[in-house]
Amino acid sequence: MASKYQENGNGDTEKPLIVKHDADQTAHKEELVMVYLSTAVAVCGSYAFGTCVGYSSPTQFSIMDELNLSYSQYSVFGSILTIGAMLGAITAGRIADLLGRKGAMRLSSVICSAGWLAIYLAKEPMVLYLGRVLSGYSIGIISYVVPMFVGEISPNKLRGALSSTNQLSIVIGLSAVYVIGAFVGWRILALLGVVPCGLLFLGLFFIPESPRWLISVGLMAFQQFVGINGIVFYSTEIFKSAGFNPSLGTILFGILQVGVTAGGALLIDRTGRRPLLMMSASGLLLGNLLIAFSFFFKAHSVALTLVPNLAILGVLVYIAFFSIGMGAGPWLIMSEVFPLHVKGLGGGLVTLMNWFGSWVISYTFNFLMLWSSHGTFFLYAFVCLLATIFIYKMIPETKGRRLEEIHASLNS
Repeated sequence: MASKYQENGNGDTEKPLIVKHDADQTAHKEELVMVYLSTAVAVCGSYAFGTCVGYSSPTQFSIMDELNLSYSQYSVFGSILTIGAMLGAITAGRIADLLGRKGAMRLSSVICSAGWLAIYLAKEPMVLYLGRVLSGYSIGIISYVVPMFVGEISPNKLRGALSSTNQLSIVIGLSAVYVIGAFVGWRILALLGVVPCGLLFLGLFFIPESPRWLISVGLMAFQQFVGINGIVFYSTEIFKSAGFNPSLGTILFGILQVGVTAGGALLIDRTGRRPLLMMSASGLLLGNLLIAFSFFFKAHSVALTLVPNLAILGVLVYIAFFSIGMGAGPWLIMSEVFPLHVKGLGGGLVTLMNWFGSWVISYTFNFLMLWSSHGTFFLYAFVCLLATIFIYKMIPETKGRRLEEIHASLNS
């Protein structure tokens, strides 16, 4: 056979789904098809992740108007997703160990659907918050399980590209929400969020269970503290404050990140993880500086005609460089560096750190903007500088190396 499985005590297997031998090429091709199918089903969860994260931007003003929410209340709605995600991250490793990767993804799809339906039916803030927490809990699980699942089933030469489809699907989901949200109401947009959850739930019946030290903790923290969720959650507000058309800005935002993330998926196995992460962090620094100077010029009434152009350029530079490296890279490295015996506990800790950072950024963003719009992005730029130094000093290159080789090198 072209595929071998070595079972551990939990019934999982430690080998990749495919181990290529000189035997039957037909069987090998069939297994490749199953790898691609399994990845496609799993990243339906990643798409759902993106729809949950992006939902608060195009719906902000319509929800605030219809339910009479203050900025403070809407900040709670936007950021409480990450509270739920932290709870999901804490329990994700244990759930994956008890139910298996498929069971964890199936549970997540049910919880996410319940969250979207709560938002769709909401007549007052508490029901809205409940739906957002449930959605957050589900994507807290997804953010851990999907990259692990895809990393475990992928052969060495395809692991980087296939694992990058996780982030690509996230930004496709996020971009779809941005674009569709420009044309439909917030309740209909919430109802559409159930669709990828249903596809994930059903698709899991047709794929096999997955077979498969803490440098990712720091990398995950930087992934969030560079300010990504402040820009993603409240991009409409950024464009409006800078004097740029919010609808046009969010559509450009969504289209760009899909294209760049797809490009990053093609590059990650060619250039390596570290070069892309270094380039990504440097680009995030530039994007934050461009946004910061746009608001600085506006605050001091200098070159006012440049302000909207600098703002849109900064946001687009930011999202392009995030999508090419810092979006997918940390999740890929997490799936590669953890040995099987600590994957549940360690992965849960890393995912918790990611969602804690996400909560801090998404909750504080509006308050920081009220304090100083340009100061906010200068602060994020400084974090990008620290992230660049951290990646250069601490992150190993894992391109083209078997998981066993990576673990052995880290242990040594």
